[in-house]
Amino acid sequence: MTGQQRLFLIAVPVFMAVLSSAILLVYSKHQSRKLFVELQGLKHQVDEFNIEWGQLQLEQSAWSGHGRIEQVARERLSMVMPNAEEVVFIKP
Repeated sequence: MTGQQRLFLIAVPVFMAVLSSAILLVYSKHQSRKLFVELQGLKHQVDEFNIEWGQLQLEQSAWSGHGRIEQVARERLSMVMPNAEEVVFIKP
């Protein structure tokens, strides 16, 4: 085997290893960027959910306030506040 043939037998596998390493590096970088974009989108979605959650909590507190409950009791259930003479206290 001549010197050129030995060099060729060594150079080809080294070249293939370097080429495959470069391709894997590009693929890895692409995957990393793709996952980063997905992460940013999910963070944005979390922010939107937190805003909606805050709005729902405000709405719930508005619907469950004492004034709102009293209004519904008067309008829908025809309930009225009893007079002082109608109130009976029970002692244990």
